[in-house]
Amino acid sequence: MTLGAIILATLAAGIGSVWVAALLMGLGKGQGAGIMPQRLLSLAAGALLATAFMHLLPEAFESHADAHDLFIVLLVGLVFFFLLSKAELWHHGHEHGTPQVHHGHHHAHGHEHAHDGDHSHHHGSGWAVLTGDSVHCFGDGVLIASAFLADMRLGLIAAISVLAHEVPHHMGDIVVLRQSSSNRRTALIKVSMAGAVTTLGGVVGYFLVGQLHELLPYFLVVASSSFIYVALADLIPQLQRRLSAGETAAQVGWLLLGITMVTLVGRMAHHAH
Repeated sequence: MTLGAIILATLAAGIGSVWVAALLMGLGKGQGAGIMPQRLLSLAAGALLATAFMHLLPEAFESHADAHDLFIVLLVGLVFFFLLSKAELWHHGHEHGTPQVHHGHHHAHGHEHAHDGDHSHHHGSGWAVLTGDSVHCFGDGVLIASAFLADMRLGLIAAISVLAHEVPHHMGDIVVLRQSSSNRRTALIKVSMAGAVTTLGGVVGYFLVGQLHELLPYFLVVASSSFIYVALADLIPQLQRRLSAGETAAQVGWLLLGITMVTLVGRMAHHAH
């Protein structure tokens, strides 16, 4: 009975949040198609940074895990995602016969005219987001499972709060993945598959909740490192083009909106607990 509830709740939270995010983004598509991707990039960067700094890291550091160890995991995670995107670039360059050289290309090219080098660059960030997302969703699944094992009502609250705080975050993921793949549906399927890992976390958590509970802070930190890396190494550099004062203000506004959305939803979820 409890296992069934965990599976249903983790599916709803994991995949439901991705579809709600895609739906909300679909509604926002009508206005100024050229400006919208830039604004969504700002929103995505804000949402990813806030998810890491306002939600995952505090939760990891509130645990009994050693802070020094958690910082080591964070550092290793950042270096790992850097190497992952390097490997993608290197592989992509060799496929074309010559390694692609990146000289501040984001400043020179509008994003719509992305050339091959750009494309491979986003492949790296796409993988970083998916890896971080899967780890994060697995952790969410374990959290939901442990809440259900404590109390059915608490489990439902945990599942609803995971669903809610994942929506702005998944909007960020979809933006990143839409840049790395030409097909919009592929981006949605990939993020949905990462979301489905929540159920895997729930099932594994049901059987191993005691042991996994110890590792949860480390899951949270690894997921954080991928979101911080993608926001700072991939999204923000694209926003550093010379823009008019009005466009810059809009960019900062959307960045702050991403941060505010995640923070507010996180607060509400925290109070619900």
